[in-house]
Amino acid sequence: MSVACGMECVVVLGCMRWVWRRCTYIGSNDSATWSSATPDEFDPVPRICRLILAVYEPDLHNPHFIPTVGFRPNPDWVVKRVTYEQTLGHAPPYLIYVDHDHKELVLAIRGLNLVKESDYKLLLDNKLGMQMFDGGYVHRGLLKSAIWLLKEEGETLKRLWLENGSNYDMVFAGHSLGSGVATLLTVIVVNHRDWLGGIPRRKVRCYALAPARCMSLNLAVKYADVIYSVVLQDDFLPRTATPLEDIFKSIFCLPCLMFLVCLRDTFIPEGRKLRDPRRLYAPGRMYHIVERKFCRCGRFPPEVRTAIPVDGRFEHIVLSCNATSDHGIIWIEREAEKALLRMKEESSSETVTTAPKIQKLERLQTIEKEHKDALERAVSLNVPHAVTSNEEAPEDQKPEKAPEIENQSEDAADTKLKSTGGRARWDDLVEKLFKKESGDVLLTRDSNPPE
Repeated sequence: MSVACGMECVVVLGCMRWVWRRCTYIGSNDSATWSSATPDEFDPVPRICRLILAVYEPDLHNPHFIPTVGFRPNPDWVVKRVTYEQTLGHAPPYLIYVDHDHKELVLAIRGLNLVKESDYKLLLDNKLGMQMFDGGYVHRGLLKSAIWLLKEEGETLKRLWLENGSNYDMVFAGHSLGSGVATLLTVIVVNHRDWLGGIPRRKVRCYALAPARCMSLNLAVKYADVIYSVVLQDDFLPRTATPLEDIFKSIFCLPCLMFLVCLRDTFIPEGRKLRDPRRLYAPGRMYHIVERKFCRCGRFPPEVRTAIPVDGRFEHIVLSCNATSDHGIIWIEREAEKALLRMKEESSSETVTTAPKIQKLERLQTIEKEHKDALERAVSLNVPHAVTSNEEAPEDQKPEKAPEIENQSEDAADTKLKSTGGRARWDDLVEKLFKKESGDVLLTRDSNPPE
């Protein structure tokens, strides 16, 4: 009897300890050891948020969501706006914007629309480990959407970049569902830069706001030099390893799902998670906006922390009443703007006789070193398909030539990709990534981008 009572006490104490640890875990714990971001590297984020908000606006001349203070998109610089009726469910609505002030070509993609069936179809077009791409696993539906978007807008982007003297940066941005499309679109572009006029890799960037988990860990680290994810405090989506299709099947019972996922992940060892090649992660370099503290009411002046984490990449669900509200693009824009203003104020408070805390060149070197260290750590942790920076030649040093279809026979003249092929080159990429069975077009299970 006494033994049974003792066992019951141990179980009760263990459960109480688990409940205490889970309920007291806050979003800021994920980035407690990260370094602070600088104003220069974080400066584009509020501006990108407003360009994504512009996709939601019915009339850019009289916007409802974009704040009246600060940057506002110029309606005359909007090259193209595409709605659900025009995408036919292949991708979320988006716009193409030429920012002449900042010398950027921006393709901004909106997030999930809860009343649009086409968005759910895109999310549900996936199963864990279903689609392999570029040596890792990605979300199949988001990859298909990215390929469709490039097929539609590839020539427009190329034309705009060449018309502006080949000096503008090409920026892909998205929120939530759109972040996954923008991320995989960026991966394709940096591997086929000659198809967009030979744009250098350093001029391609992607901003994923409230990012979806859309690629395996080796790809998330590999492309951290061009993909930047922005997470607001307790946002649930970057932390939920449950496949997107299961999350949004349960969108109306999301708190229950989050609790069950939290309970399940407690018993999964960290090493097992890292060694699972099918497990998807939030992409690229992470920027974490922290504005709340434990057992404190209200919001504090936000701070931005950044790193390229390998282990501990937002692996813990935060049981917070703000887990869903922190996913909203409007809140992300507000807090990002506040954080940037705070960083600029702290920077300007330094006197002219005081050297800046972090020099620009020093920060650039630090960013490069962090990426290299992250790649090496991924290899040391035996992350599947991970490679070090020394095992791959820098992208800007790789010969810029169009890829060719393997196993060419009598149709070689028709299937060979040429750098002057125009829109047909995107069709060739689609043929490379897809295969036909019984008249249906299906993604191949093992289609890597040609080298």
